[in-house]
Amino acid sequence: MTIRSRRETITFKHPVHIRGIARELPAGAYEVVTDEEMIEGLSFASWRRIATMITVPSEGVRGATEMLSIGSVDLADAQAADAQSADVQATEASLAHD
Repeated sequence: MTIRSRRETITFKHPVHIRGIARELPAGAYEVVTDEEMIEGLSFASWRRIATMITVPSEGVRGATEMLSIGSVDLADAQAADAQSADVQATEASLAHD
């Protein structure tokens, strides 16, 4: 079984709640690691996600980080909520200038 890891940096513009993480995370950049396994027996390369993890500031230890397992759908939901918050704030700012 072949496994690969993909890394990406995502940025939240606002404090965020991700289902499965008991605390609010501050706005900022976060590293997300997605592990995938190759689906064997196909005539083409195909991968299946087996784990998604996010590196977050550790509670109680200044400067330390921890890697937490999260659901990919929960991450997508948090990103959508962050983008929606940005859209609402932009609209409110636009209305305030009119």
